[in-house]
Amino acid sequence: MLTLGVLAGDGIGPEIVASATRIAEQALASVSVGVQWRTLPFGLEAIGEFGTPLPESTLDALDGLAGWILGPHDNAGYPEQFRGTLSPGGAIRKRYNLFANIRPARTLSESVKAVCPNLDVVIVRENTEGFYADRNMYEGAGEFMPTPDVALAVAVFTRAACERIADQAFRLAMTRRRSVTIAHKTNVLAKTTGLFRDACLTIGQNYPDIEIRGEHIDALAARLVSHPGDFDVIVAENMFGDILSDLAGQLSGSLGMAPSINASHSQAMAQAAHGSAPDIAGLGIANPVAMILSTAMLLRWLSDRDDGTPMLSVAAGHIEEAVRHTLDAGVGTADIGGTASTSVFTEHVLSALPRT
Repeated sequence: MLTLGVLAGDGIGPEIVASATRIAEQALASVSVGVQWRTLPFGLEAIGEFGTPLPESTLDALDGLAGWILGPHDNAGYPEQFRGTLSPGGAIRKRYNLFANIRPARTLSESVKAVCPNLDVVIVRENTEGFYADRNMYEGAGEFMPTPDVALAVAVFTRAACERIADQAFRLAMTRRRSVTIAHKTNVLAKTTGLFRDACLTIGQNYPDIEIRGEHIDALAARLVSHPGDFDVIVAENMFGDILSDLAGQLSGSLGMAPSINASHSQAMAQAAHGSAPDIAGLGIANPVAMILSTAMLLRWLSDRDDGTPMLSVAAGHIEEAVRHTLDAGVGTADIGGTASTSVFTEHVLSALPRT
């Protein structure tokens, strides 16, 4: 029996997480794997009951889990005392040292109108340091204002963290087209992004079969639009990786179809790359694809971590194929030019899955 945590999130989170868990449960049943969902308080709803968006009871439960699903959330909509601080999702990433944010972007179907229909790239994003001040300090935000008119932020790069994420990128590239592009800005940020680039090159020496190149982040972003086929795996520091992966998700059709996982060596969290979209919450029109495919990524990660559970990878493949089949049939939500509701799309994917 597989046990996975569920944190539904805010906005459209509960809608798309419900879609993902229904689909994952049927896919797992088709390979004779049972799943127990542990629904945990989180986000705005948890504030009302526990006085915090991330209760200790939720963290205690996550301590004992190898994987969980996190719905989109946004602390900008929380009461004022919870704004401007580390988001509850960020606190989870920090607590469990989920250093690798893996974000694939590819056009899944010819029926999806994409800016770059031949895009098939994975952004491997370092998740704990870099230019995101809320993640690179043991304590404090990493941002400060010495005067009311001056704001400063500290960027942190360590060789150990850079080498750790580089190894994840090269391992992934070995399963794909064996090419890694290092995103940097060494012509301006020679010390920080220079350390990142050099650490990646050092790790690359352990992978002689992989083509390695480095590109300035601005030129890389432009080339990703004009020549998407040139890229396989891109490894980047935190902020660069965040921006690139959102760009790649939109180029492939819609950010609503951009999945991701956040992982350490022992735990992983499925989390769609997009936000909570409070403006469409409750309307039943949210695109659940990113959350569905993030959950499939989580199953693959668990399968790779535990060599004795290959059927989890098989179930992930069933989910991915069912989503493609649904999109090929012209079924899609409004953000990709379709007319299907969240529930209708979900039912089509369920019908495309193998039956037990």
